Amino acid sequence: MDNESRQDMDLAQFGILLTETARLWRARLDERLRPLGLSQAKWVTLFQIDRGGEGMSQKNLAERLAIEGPTMVGLLDRLARDGWIERRITSKDRRSKEIYLTEQAREVLSAITQAAQEMRSELLAGISHDDLVACMQVLATIRQRAERHGG
Repeated sequence: MDNESRQDMDLAQFGILLTETARLWRARLDERLRPLGLSQAKWVTLFQIDRGGEGMSQKNLAERLAIEGPTMVGLLDRLARDGWIERRITSKDRRSKEIYLTEQAREVLSAITQAAQEMRSELLAGISHDDLVACMQVLATIRQRAERHGG
């Protein structure tokens, strides 16, 4: 096999490597967060609410998480029942609800952040800063292109 064919084959593996890496990253973080009583669906949702800003609409959150409306409603029902979030009707549109984190959620988010930082340090140990910056730039470019080409 010539060098060009080997390079093409390596590039063909890019999507698989990206997907498997993301899945394993989340699975390892999920293992660390399990003692907090949060499933991956719950901690990812809390993280996205925090990252996106409180008062975000259920529709916006569903888009950020790439899940369907009925699935989003069920997840938010469980989060509200367990005391992680509050849903409030907006004054602008009584059919629309905004999502707010509770104090309980804010406290656990700091534990999530700490666990994520520790894991990131462990998994990225020994990789140069320049390599990480280059990797992040490439991933950001791919994400932007995927967002533009989305259906």
